[in-house]
Amino acid sequence: MNQGTAPTIPASDEAKTAQIKAVVTAAGVQLRQRHPWLLHQDAIGMGILLISLAGMIGTAALYAQGLIAWWLCIPLVAVFASFTHELEHDLIHWMYFRKQPFWHHTMMTLVWLARPSTINPWIRRRLHFRHHKHSGTEHDIEEQGITNGQRWGLRRLLMLADASAAILFRLPQAHSWKRRAFLLLGGLAAYFPLGWLHWGLWYTFLGVHGANAIAALNGSPIAWSAGLLQALPLIDLLVVVWIAPNVLRSFCLHFVSSNMHYYGDIEDGNVIQQTQVLNPWWLWPAQLFCFNFGSTHAIHHFVVKEPFYIRQWTAPAAHRVMREMGVRFNDVASFARANRWQAEPEVSTQTVAA
Repeated sequence: MNQGTAPTIPASDEAKTAQIKAVVTAAGVQLRQRHPWLLHQDAIGMGILLISLAGMIGTAALYAQGLIAWWLCIPLVAVFASFTHELEHDLIHWMYFRKQPFWHHTMMTLVWLARPSTINPWIRRRLHFRHHKHSGTEHDIEEQGITNGQRWGLRRLLMLADASAAILFRLPQAHSWKRRAFLLLGGLAAYFPLGWLHWGLWYTFLGVHGANAIAALNGSPIAWSAGLLQALPLIDLLVVVWIAPNVLRSFCLHFVSSNMHYYGDIEDGNVIQQTQVLNPWWLWPAQLFCFNFGSTHAIHHFVVKEPFYIRQWTAPAAHRVMREMGVRFNDVASFARANRWQAEPEVSTQTVAA
């Protein structure tokens, strides 16, 4: 082929998907050939986890000692926690210590402890494999749980910010009482016990301080119990160093993820239609707290077994072939379509004269 000649575009989406997989896989192989240390995948994953946990704990210690303010502590911890989310996703696909169950499950436990706002990762593994098999369809429970396919409004914002609210708001949309029971009981089980602790601490913090603020405006202080007053300093500390960072991180991740996945009118199993690359400049604050998820997660749908740090490294090559093969980039109009692949056909309001 002469230099500058346009690439040959396959006719079918299946062939386009195969072309993307081939190019991205080759880019990963070449990268490892240039940097053989990348072959030590287990050690890299464990190293990233230990550094992330050290960053979270160190930042928390600085705040506890009064050396940094809450407004600096919260985003710093959230950034470190975002690494542990990427590790959990890789672990779900068995990318670290696949043949050493003790270390694999130790890592799974630690990344869950770092992010108590999330569901049990062993339960998430089943949901996530279903997500890959039926992404964007009614069977994709994982993405629906973070508002993929919902119309935009106050309800969706609340669902993005609060996992418990997301479950409650979805109950009326369920087809039957059996489905409602599944959503409610399944959600309660998936978030037990860390999610219960996380959201319990969060709402205790908001409730007490919100009530105190209202009482102060009215000039009538609330006489809280001695036990609550004794526990409140610890609750305040945990919220700043553990809870609020994960509220921030999960909101940003869910906002990006729910909008870069398509929903509802795509062909089941068609990877070209499952995602877009979502990386406009104005989204960088959210990307900061979810490790550039909108720019690189679509790559994962084509080549599942590449760790997150490899995807970041090979993204330029991946984006080139994905664009050539018709993967959408920055389709922000999908926000107004409730993440549909296509715009809904307009219904004519004109009447035909008899």
